[in-house]
Amino acid sequence: MHSISKRLSILFIMCTIAAILLVTLFVNITVTNKFNQYMVDLQNKRYQKIVAYLEDVYKREGKWTEDTGVELMHEAYMGNYCLTLLDQNKKPVWGMDPNTIKNQLNRDAMPVQDKGVYTTKSFEIKVNSKIVGYVDIGQYSSILMTEEDVNFKDSINKSIVISGALTLLIISGFSLYFSKQFSNPISEVARMSVNLSKGNFESKTSIKSNIIELKDLQESVNVLAGKLKYQDTLRKRLVSDISHEIRTPLNVLQNNLEAMIDGVYPVTIEKLHYLNEEVIRFGKLINNLNILKEFEAESTKLKYETIYLDEFIAEICKDFYLDADKKSIKVDLTIQPNHLYLIQGDKDQLKQVFINLFSNVLKFTEQGGRMQVKLYEKIKNMVVEVSDNGIGIKQEDLPFIFERLYRGDMSRHQIEGNGIGLTIVKNILQLHNASIDVESKVGKGTKFTIHFPKNEIS
Repeated sequence: MHSISKRLSILFIMCTIAAILLVTLFVNITVTNKFNQYMVDLQNKRYQKIVAYLEDVYKREGKWTEDTGVELMHEAYMGNYCLTLLDQNKKPVWGMDPNTIKNQLNRDAMPVQDKGVYTTKSFEIKVNSKIVGYVDIGQYSSILMTEEDVNFKDSINKSIVISGALTLLIISGFSLYFSKQFSNPISEVARMSVNLSKGNFESKTSIKSNIIELKDLQESVNVLAGKLKYQDTLRKRLVSDISHEIRTPLNVLQNNLEAMIDGVYPVTIEKLHYLNEEVIRFGKLINNLNILKEFEAESTKLKYETIYLDEFIAEICKDFYLDADKKSIKVDLTIQPNHLYLIQGDKDQLKQVFINLFSNVLKFTEQGGRMQVKLYEKIKNMVVEVSDNGIGIKQEDLPFIFERLYRGDMSRHQIEGNGIGLTIVKNILQLHNASIDVESKVGKGTKFTIHFPKNEIS
């Protein structure tokens, strides 16, 4: 098995090698063909020059002699080709020995192609449109090249090879770099996932990535680790919280009853009322746990009916005016006019939602504070905002306030409660296809936002 970094590097390098080989092959073929065509054209011009020279000589002398054009022999010898001059009857006037050129080639005095294959081409010599002779040009190569031509061609091929090798090195370096840019964040996330599966929820990815998808993956895994850590904390705290919430009223009852039995406390109406309140508080806790169990088991059956949300919320707000006055908390209800706030839902269950939210506002808002309730339409939703300027919630507690029995540190030791109310709120809203969000700042206040789908029956 290979790591993702190694796999990506091998893939990049293989693709690079294939691309460079193909490019090098095509460039080499193209350059070679173009160069050969250039040499052929150059060779044809040489043939035309020889024919033109012999035509000029014949015009001057008017006949062929053994000395006619012999000066061309030296140039032919240096160029590795043979000349044979023939008259109009194709009888030789003079000619070069092909073996002389062959011996010269065998001594590697001049690099040529296709050694050993001797070919000749015959060209007519015309004066005044009359054929006066022929010249045969023979050679042991299809293309005649000088040493400079061969060196030039070799230098081009070497340049192509060197460029390909250099390109391979550069792209291999880039491939290794970019493969690490991809693989390192993924490897880090994989390592973190393994740690999470082993129960190590302290792990976090710290490698930075400028790739959006990888950055989102890292952030989501970090969030997941945080939630798993809190879930693990909640799991460990669950037994402690339940035992604490149940033990407190039981201890109060037991201690007071034992004191009454022992005659330490007299049995009075006031004491009995106090003990009865503890029994009621204990009963509420058990009742809330049962309600929560029913919601989580999805065994609760809702009784749907038509609800005018504006009138519904206004009625519930009236029930809290008295409690709000006791703490000098101002209650503001704002309803956006000219809209029909009609939903289908279970009135009793939804009433429990707003009672829990309004109760929390009064519980966590200090003397002289403010509670604001807003109702308005937004796109295809009806939105209810419940906000206050109370003590607020810590940012690290916000993702978990809807978890059962979760209570932030600020409320755990200061405010009475059992951490079940908001869990019930969220479950009721989910059964109505509604959602709830929360925003909060410590010392500034909290805002709950509920979105009801408009004119939909859950």
